[in-house]
Amino acid sequence: MRSLRTLITVAGLLFLAAGAAADPVVAPGYRLETLSKPGAAFSGLSRDGGTLLVTDLASGRLQRREADGKLVAFGPAFPHGLDVIGDPTGPYRVVRVGDALVVAQGWTPVDAGEGPLDHALVAIGDDGNTRAISADFWNPFDFAVANGTYYVIDSARNSVERMQADGRKQTLMTFRRLKQETTALQQLSPTEFTDESYEVDAVPTGIALRDGRIHVALFGGFPFLDGAGKVVSAPETGGAASPRVDVEDLNAPVAIAFDTDGGMLVLEHGRYEQKEGFLKGSGRLLKLDKTTGTRQTVLEGLTRPVAVLVWDERRLIVSELAGNLHFLTRESRP
Repeated sequence: MRSLRTLITVAGLLFLAAGAAADPVVAPGYRLETLSKPGAAFSGLSRDGGTLLVTDLASGRLQRREADGKLVAFGPAFPHGLDVIGDPTGPYRVVRVGDALVVAQGWTPVDAGEGPLDHALVAIGDDGNTRAISADFWNPFDFAVANGTYYVIDSARNSVERMQADGRKQTLMTFRRLKQETTALQQLSPTEFTDESYEVDAVPTGIALRDGRIHVALFGGFPFLDGAGKVVSAPETGGAASPRVDVEDLNAPVAIAFDTDGGMLVLEHGRYEQKEGFLKGSGRLLKLDKTTGTRQTVLEGLTRPVAVLVWDERRLIVSELAGNLHFLTRESRP
């Protein structure tokens, strides 16, 4: 059997299949509705006019929510399956950019040969044809667009890449490995970690642009210790300065967004235990006030959540790998 220290070295961002768990609990002042699709593995969320777009890693398809509330698959089937770590890979994210839909397509499934759309940002035109804007990524997990410029999270490279519409790109920032204190690691394996600290990959996941800064969620690598995740930020223009730590003490943050009030929303993938993996019901959606440091739990009891979307000033949507979409509506004040 491999030691825990060895597993820390070889393991990456784990998105194992989610199981059933207790129903999520929403904060007072919100109403919660859930749409479930058995067999789906929902990932990315975006708004295209008045339409909700969702990516499904289980089928490799994009989904559109129709006026009757039903999800309908459309567009091509993207490569999908399990990667070399055993996690689902496929169309992680989709965003409308001008007259095209742009998809962040993950790395190559382990049981398939490499294709032209793997580990790429892919544009789907109105005619349904696809083209890779750039396949010069390892695992593009999320991206944001501003003024025709793409800011792409490459989780496998631990970097943020800035790319132009013609595919030209440059590395904007690369994240250093995160130091894990010996006391925290000893809780997992007292005999292996004695008097030294240990470092794990930063594993950037979510990205959001706000006030001229790039905000990035650092998930942290295996063994995904409680409180090891962070949110950092840096100027959109880049520069030599190290990213600023904005939020610490997070449990595997996987996505971030800003609501219409300017509050930062952080989606925690959950807490991890070596025997159980990511614990059912341990994911949370937090709202953070960076000025005061206060945190509000907006939604808890989630199992393997992946993305959060701010629909408007009252509504939020959260996706889960178990094929659930959670719709939160803030109640009107009397």
